[in-house]
Amino acid sequence: MDRPRVSVVMGGPSAEHAISLKSGQGVVAALTHRGWPVEPVVIPRDLTADAAGRFARAALERSDTDVVFIALHGPFGEDGTIQQICEDAHLAYTGSGPRASRLGLDKVESRKRFERAGLAVPRWRLFEPQRDDGIDAAVAWLGFPVVVKPTNQGSSIGVSLAVNHSQLYDAMLDAARYDARILLEEFVRGREVTVGVVGRKPLPVVEIKPRELFFDYTAKYTPGRTDYVVPAPLDARATRDVQAAGWRAHDALGCRHFSRVDLIVRDSGEPVVLEVNTIPGLTATSLLPKAAACAGLSYDELCERLVLMALSVESSASQLSARNSQLSTAL
Repeated sequence: MDRPRVSVVMGGPSAEHAISLKSGQGVVAALTHRGWPVEPVVIPRDLTADAAGRFARAALERSDTDVVFIALHGPFGEDGTIQQICEDAHLAYTGSGPRASRLGLDKVESRKRFERAGLAVPRWRLFEPQRDDGIDAAVAWLGFPVVVKPTNQGSSIGVSLAVNHSQLYDAMLDAARYDARILLEEFVRGREVTVGVVGRKPLPVVEIKPRELFFDYTAKYTPGRTDYVVPAPLDARATRDVQAAGWRAHDALGCRHFSRVDLIVRDSGEPVVLEVNTIPGLTATSLLPKAAACAGLSYDELCERLVLMALSVESSASQLSARNSQLSTAL
């Protein structure tokens, strides 16, 4: 029997277009190695969200695909848009559904969910430059240094650390290039770690060790600026606590298939949740594949497993629909 056809969607109209291309190209190569029929679907960068949606719908219809591997990062890819397109087309797809995706990209709404789940998070304030003049009060409460970030971006795009009012002004101008809402949060001192989740299982913890004080976009994507240690050199209790917090954050948003949760481990040992990445980097050297490899799952096997999970969800949904149809007929 022929294997199902896979369309790997990458690129897209976000600031993470180039990063998405690297993820998508890696996935295409991995699935090809595993014997899957694969077609790359590259969404141009210079499109509006509506135009990108029309492009994606037409491309997926032409490809006659069976399952969509979503390798898009940032808005359009991680905010539920492409997921809803797949839902409307009744296509199986990898990763979280529209609602969980929207929550994951929205740093404010996800932060609220974490707090409701009893997870520790940094102290934070939402700032809307067009409506809010309470910046001084917010900074007085948070104290310097303060982390400044747009509420709906990934890959540390638009994220800065400000240690005084002059830097704060520049950081807010930078964040405002990407979002009308800006998140201000306390700078949590401790060890930066990340936990991948595949299926319902947390992966080994990865410690992130930037050469500078702050893990920003430059530190993340400039070779040699950051070291990664997997498994993280934490004691057994701290490892369990971090993995448990990672899973609870994943579950609090209703994520499925996979995610990567970023945290800070305070000196006291308390894990503080920063955010959930519903579609983390997926190159062979990205952090989720590093953790998966540490757990004995190769990059190619990881990509294949995500496809199989997507197909399993679609198969279960089809079986449920068939049973409901039979029941309606019987009644």
